[in-house]
Amino acid sequence: MEWKNDAELFELLRKQLYTAIVGDVLDTFEKRRQFLPPQCRPLRPDMVVAGRAMTVLEVDVAQEPEQPFGLMFEALDALRPHEVYLAAGGSPSYAQWGELMSTAARARGATGAVLAGMSRDTRGILAIDFPVFSYGCYAQDQRGRGQVIAHHVPLEIEGVHVRPGDIVFGDIDGVLVVPRELEADVITAALEKSRKEKTAIKDLAAGRLATEVFRSYGIF
Repeated sequence: MEWKNDAELFELLRKQLYTAIVGDVLDTFEKRRQFLPPQCRPLRPDMVVAGRAMTVLEVDVAQEPEQPFGLMFEALDALRPHEVYLAAGGSPSYAQWGELMSTAARARGATGAVLAGMSRDTRGILAIDFPVFSYGCYAQDQRGRGQVIAHHVPLEIEGVHVRPGDIVFGDIDGVLVVPRELEADVITAALEKSRKEKTAIKDLAAGRLATEVFRSYGIF
């Protein structure tokens, strides 16, 4: 492997790979439902998130419970370096993430947040340059509308299964999940494919026929 630890692994993802090529490789491993819904977008086009999933289960509530945000603060405090806060389960009728949470997550060493829902405090999050991917920006508070009921649990997001510790990788083209047991093979293959494609791009730019290039590098 070209990496010795998670820090090196996620640096490779951020600097040398992109979601499209990792998704293509996942297809070859018969993992064809690994992208989160297409509406999960970065707050700024150049944002990239890479880390291990710290999964969080959110639910809607009809009225404010005794503990207003449920286990949200406990989930934040449980974040570890190189983890991504990944929340799902609530509706898009309120924001599940904001500037204060981003600040707390960064202090814990987290590398980003991915929400199957809305985020808010967009200017504040952009000011601290913390990678956040969500379904959109909406200022409505979750207090009395939603709460966290569990963390470090398996999630399913529109057919995509996410387990604690799986790799979460996102850029302008989407967010995908790499199962932990396949990560070494998938990332190694993606790096090899990326290098082939860079050479192929040079050949295509020089005028070489596409049929010849794609056949030569086996990248179709």
